[in-house]
Amino acid sequence: MLTKDQAAGRIMVALDYPDAGSADKLLRELEGIPCYMKVGMQLFYAAGPSFVDSLKRQGYRVFLDVKMHDIPNTVKGGANSITKLGVDMFNVHAAGGSAMMKAALEGVEAAVAGGAERPAVIAVTQLTSTSQEVLNGEIGIAGTVEQAVLRYAKLAQEAGLHGVVASPIEVEAIKAACGASFQTVTPGIRPSWAAVNDQSRIMTPSDALAQGTDYMVIGRPITAAPSPREALEKIIEEMTTHE
Repeated sequence: MLTKDQAAGRIMVALDYPDAGSADKLLRELEGIPCYMKVGMQLFYAAGPSFVDSLKRQGYRVFLDVKMHDIPNTVKGGANSITKLGVDMFNVHAAGGSAMMKAALEGVEAAVAGGAERPAVIAVTQLTSTSQEVLNGEIGIAGTVEQAVLRYAKLAQEAGLHGVVASPIEVEAIKAACGASFQTVTPGIRPSWAAVNDQSRIMTPSDALAQGTDYMVIGRPITAAPSPREALEKIIEEMTTHE
């Protein structure tokens, strides 16, 4: 069974805010809880690298969720810059292909050679908002969502990445295909008492743990709650009483 600190360390709080001031307000409310912080595009584009530096100085681990997807040389340069920021994890889109994912790792290694710490690099498989109908009819990928996710997970592993972003529903299949040490970061986590919002493939924290996920990205159930601290503590309590 997880301790409270271990459970907190597996929660990535999604700082989906339009500016640093709003995010800082939440950080003050959650002070002392050793969770991971996820900085997405909205906040990173608004607050920039200095906000990431602030999080690191406060002792947080940081997942920079910017989902890079471009030609290999551009991603290599972006990965190099991100690594120099000192983040603990960042992601690229597996749909960019193996050459692009390998280029991201080359950018990381160049930064590490210059003295930066090595982050985990993971790949986005399919967004948790992607339904079967959207996958087949709009994106144009045949087969089931799970088949598409597994194809990308194996591609990411072959490219040398550390893990993938996927829905909790696919975690068990990913671990079976890629091994227990291949990390899974799972959005679409919704406690039973929280609203579903715009997610299509979701699971409760306890059920996601049972599937074997490594990290859970949780945003609005915490950030939109009347008391974010109470909501986070309630989730941690659920995780630590899970058998």
